[in-house]
Amino acid sequence: MSPLQQKLLDTWFVQEIVPLEHLLVGYLRKNTRDPDSVADLRQDIYVKVYEAAEKEIPLLAKPFLFAVARNLLIDRARQSQVASIVALGLPDSDDYVDELSPERHALARESLGCFARALAALPPRCREVVELRKIAGLSQRAVAQQLGISEGSVEKQIAKGVRCLADAMSLTTPAPVDEAETKRQSRSRGKFA
Repeated sequence: MSPLQQKLLDTWFVQEIVPLEHLLVGYLRKNTRDPDSVADLRQDIYVKVYEAAEKEIPLLAKPFLFAVARNLLIDRARQSQVASIVALGLPDSDDYVDELSPERHALARESLGCFARALAALPPRCREVVELRKIAGLSQRAVAQQLGISEGSVEKQIAKGVRCLADAMSLTTPAPVDEAETKRQSRSRGKFA
């Protein structure tokens, strides 16, 4: 990059991106569970925006900035415990910057929508346990104490919930779980075994 191009990029960044900082910080605070990570996230977003703009300065700075922010939050969610639940199936190569492709946006929206529908379809107790354990990040013991159930129940609800969510995310429709029928089948197997 020539010194002139570098100066143009720096000027663009200072004039177009930096003034959006208060909006970006508000967006990050609203969409992350760890308020202490907002400054680090902001810095990572700035790096990604700058690196992408080195190749081509986008015409619209604000949508570009927030698309990068949204994609970084999605990537971070995939890397956390939620990663086992929400598999976006996107390439993880750092060799290119393809964060704003329409295909990636559509795939991310579709995956998150599928996950949200699958989570909403879980039985209420199961959904509550999965949300507290896998999304909020509480320990198994903390979930059990908060809900007034045993740790074993938490473990069973997590296994059931993750299985149903994984089925939904792999585009197979999970069979509805009829707990009473499952117990009857278990008892009848014990009688004839």
